[in-house]
Amino acid sequence: MQILPLSPDHADAAARLWAECGLTRPWNDPQADFRMAVSGPASQVLGALADDTLVGTVMVGHEGHRGWIYYLAVAPEHRGEGLGRTLVRAAEDWVESQGVPKVMLMIRAENDEVARLYEDLGYVDQGVRVLGRFLDEDLQRMREETAGG
Repeated sequence: MQILPLSPDHADAAARLWAECGLTRPWNDPQADFRMAVSGPASQVLGALADDTLVGTVMVGHEGHRGWIYYLAVAPEHRGEGLGRTLVRAAEDWVESQGVPKVMLMIRAENDEVARLYEDLGYVDQGVRVLGRFLDEDLQRMREETAGG
């Protein structure tokens, strides 16, 4: 299976995969996230292709001293093959190639399966709390309604 940097042409396929894997939320535009990541010098989306079909992704970026991993997705029919680990390692290699010494990630609190994957790869809780808020009141309301408050 080939892991390579994706192009803007892969936006639709990536968004479909992310939706299939439960990574999208109504208040986020996955195609906009994808296009931004593949257009900037400090970010990229890496993809796993099987017979020209996108079956895995990882978005990676950095802010100078710290890299970030996002949108790790593996098509359900390819889970259990080690592809998630391969994509994380590819993301780490990308971060390291940028001269960045550390990589971070955020996962949803209820996502125990993915937490175990990252812990098995040596990731540990960094002891930070992530806070956020929407600057658009309609998006904030949508978030609150979807999350139950």
